[in-house]
This record gives sequence, C-alpha cells and structure tokens, in this order.
Amino acid sequence: MTPRPESSGSRPKGTAGEKIPEQPTAAQKKSAAKKAAVPKQAAAKKATAPAKKAAVKKTAAVQPPASKATAKKAAPAKTTAKKAVEKKAVAKKTVAKKAGAEKAVPETATAAKATAEKPAATKTAAKKTTAKKTTAKKATTAKATATKAVAKKATAKKTATKKATTAKAAATKSTTTKATATKATTAKPPAKKATAKKAAAKKAPAKKATAGNATAAPAQTVPPEMELGVSPAIGAADRDRLLNGTHHDPHSVLGAHPAPGGIAFRAFRPYALSVTVVAGEVRAELDDDGEGFFSGLLPLREVPEYRLLVEYEGTVLDTEDAYRFLPTLGDLDLHLIGEGRHEELWTALGAHPMTHQGVTGTRFSVWAPNALGVRVAGTFNFWDGTGHVMRSLGSSGVWELFLPDIGEGELYKFEITRPDGSKTMRADPMARRTEVPPATSSVITSSQYEWGDAAWLDRRAEAPAHEAPFSVYEVHLPSWRPGLTYRQLAEQLPGYVKNLGFTHVELMPVAEHPFGGSWGYQVTGFYAPTARLGTPDDFRYLVDSLHRAGIGVLMDWVPAHFPRDAWALAEFDGRPLYEHADPLRAAHPDWGTLEFDFGRNEVRNFLVANALYWCEEFHIDGLRVDAVASMLYLDYSREPGQWTPNEHGGRENLDAVAFLQEMNATVYRRVPGVVTIAEESTAWDGVTRATHHKGPSGFGGLGFGLKWNMGWMHDSLQYMSHEPVYRKYHHHEMTFSMVYAYSENYVLPISHDEVVHGKRSLVSKMPGDWWQQRANHRAYLGFMWAHPGKQLLFMGQEFAQGAEWSEAHGPDWWLLDPGYGAEPEHRGVRDLVRDLNTVYRATPALWRLDTDPAGFEWVVGDAADDNVLAFLRLDPEGTPVLSVSNFAPVVRQDYRLGVPEDVPAWHEAVNTDAARYGGSDVTNPDPVKPEAQPWHGRPASIRLTLPPLSTVWLRPA
Repeated sequence: MTPRPESSGSRPKGTAGEKIPEQPTAAQKKSAAKKAAVPKQAAAKKATAPAKKAAVKKTAAVQPPASKATAKKAAPAKTTAKKAVEKKAVAKKTVAKKAGAEKAVPETATAAKATAEKPAATKTAAKKTTAKKTTAKKATTAKATATKAVAKKATAKKTATKKATTAKAAATKSTTTKATATKATTAKPPAKKATAKKAAAKKAPAKKATAGNATAAPAQTVPPEMELGVSPAIGAADRDRLLNGTHHDPHSVLGAHPAPGGIAFRAFRPYALSVTVVAGEVRAELDDDGEGFFSGLLPLREVPEYRLLVEYEGTVLDTEDAYRFLPTLGDLDLHLIGEGRHEELWTALGAHPMTHQGVTGTRFSVWAPNALGVRVAGTFNFWDGTGHVMRSLGSSGVWELFLPDIGEGELYKFEITRPDGSKTMRADPMARRTEVPPATSSVITSSQYEWGDAAWLDRRAEAPAHEAPFSVYEVHLPSWRPGLTYRQLAEQLPGYVKNLGFTHVELMPVAEHPFGGSWGYQVTGFYAPTARLGTPDDFRYLVDSLHRAGIGVLMDWVPAHFPRDAWALAEFDGRPLYEHADPLRAAHPDWGTLEFDFGRNEVRNFLVANALYWCEEFHIDGLRVDAVASMLYLDYSREPGQWTPNEHGGRENLDAVAFLQEMNATVYRRVPGVVTIAEESTAWDGVTRATHHKGPSGFGGLGFGLKWNMGWMHDSLQYMSHEPVYRKYHHHEMTFSMVYAYSENYVLPISHDEVVHGKRSLVSKMPGDWWQQRANHRAYLGFMWAHPGKQLLFMGQEFAQGAEWSEAHGPDWWLLDPGYGAEPEHRGVRDLVRDLNTVYRATPALWRLDTDPAGFEWVVGDAADDNVLAFLRLDPEGTPVLSVSNFAPVVRQDYRLGVPEDVPAWHEAVNTDAARYGGSDVTNPDPVKPEAQPWHGRPASIRLTLPPLSTVWLRPA
C-alpha cells in the first residue's frame, strides 16, 4: 500500500523559535517516563526529572531553567510548594510580553499542574503519551469521586508504591488544590488563548478535576482544552464487544471525538507496538492500553485532519484512521433498501473502490440484519478482521466500513457473528468479482471498460423481440472451446455465430458457481461473472465483440434457488435470510438447494437489481429465467403434507408471482430493447401477458417477453423418435402445438437439457440408419424454423454431433475436420443451418407475425397416413411462404397441395434433401405453377415432388 502524503490541514504550532520534530528519537521511545520535551531537552530532562514525575509534558519549546524547575516542583505534596509554583508560573508569564503567546502552552501546563493537579499525561508533538502514568501522580483532585477515579486508573496502570503515594497525596491536598485550581483557571485569559492556538502540540490531561467547588471564584466559561480531562481509554464493555466482534457502532468509540479536556483519540490495532497520531507536523504517541487498544487526549478545540503511524514488528504503517470517516451510504439508500426498491443495489452494497472525504479507499457494505457484529477480513489484514469492525447503519440491517488505502485486487470476506455468538466467514453476496473456483473469496474490483457497441444498443429497441427475427445459438462458454478465456472466445465465437446466421447467442449461466458440473445453475456469486474465464471486464469485452458483430446476447439467469454452501448465502447471518424461514418452503426438493424468500423486500430487491445489473452493466440483451415453474407453485415436486396453501387456499406462490411481475416491469422500464424469456413448463396463464392485464385466473400477466414452448419440444421430439411406419399414429404430436401456439409468445427450444443425461443428441434421437438419422435431423430443423415461434438450438446440434454433450470436453469439433471421412455429412448439416437462418432472416413471413394467428394457415394438417404436414406462413402484407414436410422415407411424386390462387409461380427456397446438405438431391428445380384445380379448400393447387424425410420451403417466384 502506498503511504498517503501528510495532511495539508491546519498545522498545530509549537512554541516560537522551535520546530516540532517529525519523529521521536530512539532514546525518547525507550524512556519509561515518556517525556515530552523536544530532542534538545531530552538529555537534560532524562537526567534531572525522574520518569515517574513527568506529570505535565512540555511542548516543543526551549524552556528556561526556571521553567524546568517549576515543572519538577509540581509533584511535591505540600500546599506551600504548590502556591510557590503557581507564583513562579505567573511571574514567568508576566516578565516578557513578547514571549507570552509563545510560551502560553508550557506555562499554562505548569500552572495547571501546580493548581489543578491534572490527572492525565500531557503530550508534545514529538514525545510519547504519559496518560496512564500521570494519573497516579495527581494529588489535587477536587472531589472524592475524582480521587476515586484517579486511584482506580492508577490501580490499573501503576505499581503499589505509586498507588499509595497517590492516595496519600489526594487525601492531604484536596482542599487547598480546589481553591488553587479555581484561581488558576480564572486568572489567566492569555494562557487560554495561547493554548487554543497551540492545542495540537500537547496532550490534555486524562482525568477531569472539577474546580467549580471553590466558592471564592465566580463561575467562568472554560474552553474544552482548558477543562480538566477524563480518561480517553475505551471502557471495558466496549473493549469486550470490539474484541468479540459484536460492536454495532465502533465509530462511536474509535477514532477522534471531542471530550472534556480536548479531543480523545482511540485506535484498535491488534498486534501493533505503538500508534502515533500525526496532524500536520505534530506527532503524539497514544497510550498502549493493552490488547491492541491505544488512546490519548490532546487539548484541541476541533478534530483535526490526521493520520496514524502504526508500528508493527519490523515495519511502520502510515495510514488514515478508518474510524474518522462519515458513513458512505445516505438515508435515501437505506430507505430504498428497506423498502426493497433500490434498483441500483450494486452501487450501494458490496466493495467499492472510491474517494471518500478526499481519501481513496474501499467502501465495504453488507446486509446482515440478524448479525450481532460484522468485520471485514482479507489479504489486506492477513485475514484477521479483528481490527476492522463494521458499523450498523440504524435499523436497515446494513453494515458499513470505509477502509482507506485499500484498492482493487484485494481479496475479502465478511466475518459475521451470529445471534448465538458463533462466527462464520462469508463471501460477499454483492461481490462483482470472485476468486477462481474452488477458491471462494470475493475480490475488490471496478470497471475500466470502454464500450464500443452504441450503434447496437440504439438499434436493438427498434422492434420488440416477438416481431423480429430471433434465432438463438445456445452456448456453454467453458466448454464451447475448452480452455479459452473470455477474450479468446471474443476472437472466435462472434465470427462463428455470424457465419451461421443466428441473431443471438444464449449463454448458459455465467454468474459465479462453485461446481462446474452444475453448468452454472447453482449460483453463489449472483453479481460476478465466473472467474474461470477471466475478469468482469474481459466478459464485457466478449459481449461488446458480439454486439459489434451484430449478435445479441442472452443470458440464463437463476433467481429460483441457490446452493447450501456454508460460505455463501445459506443462513447468511446465522438465520434464514435469503431463503424462506419455513423449512418446507425453503428446501427445493429436486436439487437439494434453497429457494429464495420472494416475499421479503430486501431479497426481492436483491434479485430485481441483479436482473438490472446484468442488463445495464454488461449490456446483456435478454434474460432467460430458469425454472420458473418451480417458483410459481407451492406444491412443485412436493407431496401432500409437504406444502402449505397460500392465503386463498391455493397452490400458487403469490410472492413469486409478485416478484416476477416486478422484475419484468422494472427491466422493461429501465432497459429498452431487452427481452425476458421464461423457461416455464406448465400451462400457467399469462406468462407473456402484460402485468396489468388480468386473465381468467384473476392474476395479471407475469410480463415476460417470450416463453419456451416446452410442450412443442417434447411432443415433436417424441414424434421424431418413432419409426416412420408408426408416425401416422402420432401425427397429432406435430399438430397439437398449433392449438395453443398463440396463447403466449413462444420460443421453440432444442436446448442443452435435451441432449444430456441419457437423452442422446438430436441426431441420435432419430430412428433408422445413419443416412436416415441425418435426413430426419435436417427435416426436423426445417420444420422447426418454419413453425410459428422463435428458434433455439444448442451447440453441437448444428453439425449433427452424435454424442451427448459433456461440459468436460464440449462439442466434437473433430467431426468437421476435413481429414475425417464423414466430415461432409456433418458439414452439410451445418450448411443447412446457415441457409435456414439466411432465408429466415430475409423472409418476414417467417417471423413478423409469430404471435398473430393471421400469420399462419394450414394447407394440410391431417395427412397422417402420408406423414405429411403443409402450411403457409404470411407476413403483414399477405406474402406467403409454403412449408411442406414429408416425414416418410419415400419419395412422393406429384403430391398435390392447395395454394392461394394469386401466386403465379412458386420456387424452392430451401430443400433439406439437397445434395450439398448430404441428402439424396430430390428437388423441384423449376418454378412450380399453380393449376386451377381446387384442393384442400383452396381454388388452386400445385403438384410437387416430395423428397424422403425432408422439409421444403417454397416462395412466390
């Protein structure tokens, strides 16, 4: 850490003609008396004044011999001696008016000692504090209570001989001292003025002796630096709480605070040998109170700008005092957090490098309302958070601490004291960067990335997703090309996706997760891209590169549940916090994880802000929300007796419904052009309906932009898995989707879930020999791209990979190696995908009215015996595209289909049986003209040659 230059604040001054030295000498450090004279006086002081009698320390001024003698005579126990000292002090002050102001501080200190017997150590700018030693030498405290306090402190810090002397002196001199103290404090206005100017050059007494009991003197207004001080040491209760990590307001006791007699400085620096306050050119070493606590009292009017010199074995650390800063969070932040409405929560919580009150450092803040105390530990304090205690900000449950001189790259965690007194070390729930798993620490970070995708962001809001071309390539980044980083992926992925013609990529969860085998669906770092592939700015670079290539970026987002790792969110502060308090509601029965408590304001805020975070900070174009069905139903995967009905007696999770509605409404309001997509596998009404439009169930819509059509996916894959001879008995599985096709805005997904865990890859699901499998695969893709809805295809399926996907090795790219004998067959399938996307994007009839029944017309949907399906897709102007699928392994010659009569001719746009795709090349090479023969309820018809196991698209010629 780079030491900060000394503060340029106001400079406490010493006596005229003498500059206060920067550092105490070695002899002064070793002095048992901790004398406070300048180096020029040190030798004489050591020889003439006993260490135990240094009750009042001099400022950095050269004192005449009489002054030294006066100081040495302050300790005797006789009243006459005290009066003599006082007279000498007065005389000294009146001899030379010229030197009056310069010597006001030492003279006042002498008079004060002679008359008021201040019970604490006075410090100079270059000497060590003697607060703990001088208390026992003061014998003139004005009240019995003061005497007891002095004796009590002396007992803690002095020898038995000193205690006896103190008690005797206090008993014999109390009456005379009271009067003398009153006289001293009321008779010297010049001394008060001079003291105020030079307050930082000396240390005020540590115990206040009230002089107000002297009836002979009138009441006077005494400035703080002239008052008799109290001990600045931290009380036993606060010490215990700080040591145990259970203090809710450490700033109230640590740092610098006004106190009777001046400003009390207190520091908690475990393992430190000494702590010195540095204010300008003034240095004052604090008393070592034991167990890492240091304290001292300086006779100042105001808290100065100061730094601390903390001496450890072998080194000295020059640093700011973390406990001198005001909170970095304002009332508005805390109010919004409590209401669950802080839409930029990531700016308020977590670790943020910043400049606060002119000082650079890092602000740490965390929500832990059940914690007895929170400390921050990290590489900057050797993972010992004892000395970095955070403060609780009111009733918000937020704990905060600004640590100066701490910057990016440091590792940290929060040490939380649970309600039962036990401790737990937790990663930051709001961490924006993490260690590479399996390490679990959070990392301080801030973004320096400069985006270059402004043109993309301006363009993406031109049309809603359901009215635009939308074909998605689903990618698992760690395994797409294993071993590549975000920046290396940015050099390869955009070009590959653009070449295939996809409009978007969908990234399986990139948020940090401890177990790679979860594919990212068990998230612990909701605000941090996984460190496996690089830094957050590296991930920004990847997104930026995709945007500049014209590719949108969707991301899987998992707000349904989180794992039980003991260093993450589970019982974060010792009690259920992010999870529901009811164990039946909290435990997810399928995955062994915990479900979020969607009814809690702060938890809902955590998730809504997280959705915004990815869209705003990383320019993500859409969120595919995982496992929505498990959120919506209280009885999801639960048997009777394992769930509790909602307030209406139903099984709907009303809290989850409200959360999803709020999330969608907030994202669409704040980030125009994005889309949210629900992976929802039930018939919940209104998933993609606006939140303010109520449906038959009485609920407003959930507000998603699109929904995965899981029904279509299951039914169509089931149909394709049958041998063609049996398909006529399952014809409805290909047509039923059109019964509900317009109930929601759908995506047709062939996702990672369908090609793992024994389900086989897409081509391997198909029946027949290798040729038939590939033909079925191609025909299915042609049918899928023509069907109403958007398309999603998982990586590896674009070139008919035969093996299931594995996150350990990714797609079988070797299948596309020209040296492999079957390479043309796999490359042919990939070429088909490219052509499907190219024609699709150029043909509005295939996407413009995906959610409007006017964009679809059956031509023949009941030719079950033929295994044939034919339909028209229409754009808003009525321009058609004819899609014909023959799922039988036979060629059908002159197959007649009814068509609109206003199309003069049709020509093939795509034929999945073309030779370049690996097919048998049965095609209709010439334009096909309609005949005036009615067919299928239409006034005209055409005759086509239907290739085996194929899909053909025809457009008006």
